[in-house]
Amino acid sequence: MVRGQLHGIARYALELARRLPGLAPDLEFSALVPAQGLPDGLGELTPRIPLHRSRAGYLTPLEQPLLAYELTKLKPDLFHATSFSLPLLWPGRLVATLHDANHLALADQYTPVQAIYYKAVVGPRARTASALITVSDFSREELGKYLKMSPYRFQVIHNGVDSRFEPPTAGEAKAFRERHELPERYVAVVGNAKPFKNLAMLGKFAADLPVPLVLLAGKGAVAHETGLHENVIDLEELPESEMALFYGAAAVLLVPSKYEGFGLPALEAMAAGCPVIAADATALPEVVGNAAIRVPPDDTNGWKQATLRVLRDEGLRRELMILGRERAARLTWSKCANQTIGVVRRTLDKANPFHAQTKRGT
Repeated sequence: MVRGQLHGIARYALELARRLPGLAPDLEFSALVPAQGLPDGLGELTPRIPLHRSRAGYLTPLEQPLLAYELTKLKPDLFHATSFSLPLLWPGRLVATLHDANHLALADQYTPVQAIYYKAVVGPRARTASALITVSDFSREELGKYLKMSPYRFQVIHNGVDSRFEPPTAGEAKAFRERHELPERYVAVVGNAKPFKNLAMLGKFAADLPVPLVLLAGKGAVAHETGLHENVIDLEELPESEMALFYGAAAVLLVPSKYEGFGLPALEAMAAGCPVIAADATALPEVVGNAAIRVPPDDTNGWKQATLRVLRDEGLRRELMILGRERAARLTWSKCANQTIGVVRRTLDKANPFHAQTKRGT
C-alpha cells in the first residue's frame, strides 16, 4: 500500500516501521514492500529494516497465493498486516489493522471487486486473526457492524502526528509560498474525487471567498471531476518534506468529508499551527475534539460562514492554533507505536509463554 503519493494507511505503515524496532530490540523486524520498491523522497520515513519485495499486488488475481507463498518462505513468528491485504491462505499468527469500513459502508463508491474482496478475504481472515487494531472508536463500531463481529475484538489505537509537523517561521512560510507561486493567504484543502470526500460542496462557495482554495489532490483531474474551478489553485503533489509547510503557511484547512475512519490531515494541520474546520461527522469529531470548528458536512452556508469568520477574525485564528497544537500533542506516532508493540508482545507471549529470547516479526 506504500506507493505514489502517501495516503493515511501508507503513512501509518511507514511510521510504525521506523519506530517499532527501537522499542523492541529483542525482536527482528522486516517488511514486505511493493515489487517496484518504496517511492523515492520518503526522507525520515524510509524504513531501516530489511525490505522484501512482494509480487502480491493489492487486489491482483494472484495476490493471495503469492502472499501466502512469501510468508511461508519468510517464516515470521507474526505478521502485522497494516492495511486491508490480509493473508487469507496463510494460517500463521496475524495482527491486522483495519482502518475503516469504507468499502462496505460506501460500496457504491468503490468497484464491486473491492466490496467482494472485503467480504471474501478481509472479513473471514479478520475473524481468525490473533489480534485486531483499528484507529478510532467510530471505525471500531463500523467494522463490527459491517463484518458482523463484536466491535470489542478491535483495540483502538489512534493514529498520530510526528514532531516534524510544527508551525513554520514567517520566513519559511513565505519561502514555501513563493516557491510554489501561492498567494500570501490561502485556504488549504486535501482530498480526492471520491464523493464521500465532499469536495464538490466547497465549489458552491469558493468564488465568494476573499482568498483562493489551494487543492492538494493530484494536479488537474480532481478539480475537474469535483467542479472546483472558480477561485481554486490546483497544486501538484508535494514532497513529504513540504507537507508541514503546506499546512502551516495556510490560513485554514477545510476537511468536509462525510466519511472518515480517522482524518489524518486534520491532525497534521493542527500540529503545524493551521486552524481547522472539519465535518461534524464520523471519526472527525473524535480526532479534532474542541480544537477545531465543526460544521455538518452538507451545510454549505455554514461552511462558507465559518471559513469567512476564521479568515477575518485573527483572535479566533490564534485561539484555534493554540487549541490545535495542544490537541495534536496528545496524539503522536510514538504513542501509537508504543501501544502497537504492546499488542505484538501480547500476541507473541500467548504463543510462547516461555518468552523465547529472540522472535522474528514481519
